[in-house]
Amino acid sequence: MSKVETLKDITLKIGSGATPPGGQNSYYEEGVSFIRSQNVLDFRFSTNGLAFINEQQAKELNVVTIEENDILLNITGDSIARVCLVPKEILPARVNQHVAIIRCDETVYYKYVYYYLLNLKPYLLKICGVGGTRNALTKVALEKLEIIFHDNQKRRAEILSALDSKIELNNRINAELEAMAKTLYDYWFVQFDFPNEKGKPYKSSGGKMVWNDALKREVPAGWEVTFLNEWINNDKSGDWGKEAPEGNYNQKVYCVRGADINGLNGNGSLNTPERYILEKNIHKILEPADLIVEISGGSPTQSTGRLAFVTDETLNRFDAPLICSNFCKAVTLKDKKLLFNFVYHWNSIYDAGVLFGYEGKTSGIKNLLFESFVSTHLTVLPTEDIIEKFYKTIVSIHSKKQTNLLENQKLAQLRDWLLPMLMNGQVKVV
Repeated sequence: MSKVETLKDITLKIGSGATPPGGQNSYYEEGVSFIRSQNVLDFRFSTNGLAFINEQQAKELNVVTIEENDILLNITGDSIARVCLVPKEILPARVNQHVAIIRCDETVYYKYVYYYLLNLKPYLLKICGVGGTRNALTKVALEKLEIIFHDNQKRRAEILSALDSKIELNNRINAELEAMAKTLYDYWFVQFDFPNEKGKPYKSSGGKMVWNDALKREVPAGWEVTFLNEWINNDKSGDWGKEAPEGNYNQKVYCVRGADINGLNGNGSLNTPERYILEKNIHKILEPADLIVEISGGSPTQSTGRLAFVTDETLNRFDAPLICSNFCKAVTLKDKKLLFNFVYHWNSIYDAGVLFGYEGKTSGIKNLLFESFVSTHLTVLPTEDIIEKFYKTIVSIHSKKQTNLLENQKLAQLRDWLLPMLMNGQVKVV
């Protein structure tokens, strides 16, 4: 047996947040978490770009205090109707005006309402212009939402929650694996404490260092200093093809765009579009150890140059080959064993904001001056034995990461298949 309730009838609070006193230029590196729409993703909360406000600002925003088990819903902008639960790890927290807090009362199971809202996303997108406001969900519209409660509401939600919990566990494992790999890179190639012939830290154990005038620092004896383009064999231009088979456009591929790079790296959803390219363009297909660099896009606070890379396990996540879009560049290295040295060095450059200095603009779009950068940027090239040791160590870490990502993909597909059936009462739950 089922019953229908409005969202207003089953909640203690439905309301959006506010801009902190001082505006968006008054954020801090730590303090009280301040949630914005970019943190609210479907099925998960993202700490990327999580802002912080101080205690005084938080006090003035007490009316939009977040509590454990609150549901967060984006109500404006391009990310409208995305829904997630607030993680207790980021509390105390407040929200801005683009995010609504939905707090259920004790008569309902909050996770059931959460999954029900996820299932309602097509409807929420349909009504987001209600009341004359374009691309916004109003409080009045949310209060009128009808929630159908089927039998065993808690059990229905827990089935979906168990799948999400396994996905989150895999994400935590992958974050730890990535932290291990990055620490190892820093230890070996920034501090130069890679294992010497006796297995001891090279520099700390008195390994010979020589001064390099170009880098203005000491480097291990026997290591070269080269321009980054000397690592590169060739690059492959992007392609967009057709949305469906058409004439000679009959080669099915998945196209990696700049928007897919984070997902390919395991940070968020992956929605690479299915495309069809000409048979004569199959040379653009990506192969293991290829790199994908975003060369157009970015924002005032994010440079172009985001990077992803391809392994055998990456390709196993798709049922057709990969190419990159015209806004990306695919790069093939001379030696695939340099893959992880390139990746972690490039990411350190990106995180330091260096690539902001290598951007041009065409019609208002930022473009990475890739060739200019790689032909002028100097870096150390380790000896072959160290390159091989590092590659063998890191490739096993990334193999495990990709295995977890493939499992997450299958779990998410199962969850997305079950969601409407459980929320619409199409299946009986005992």
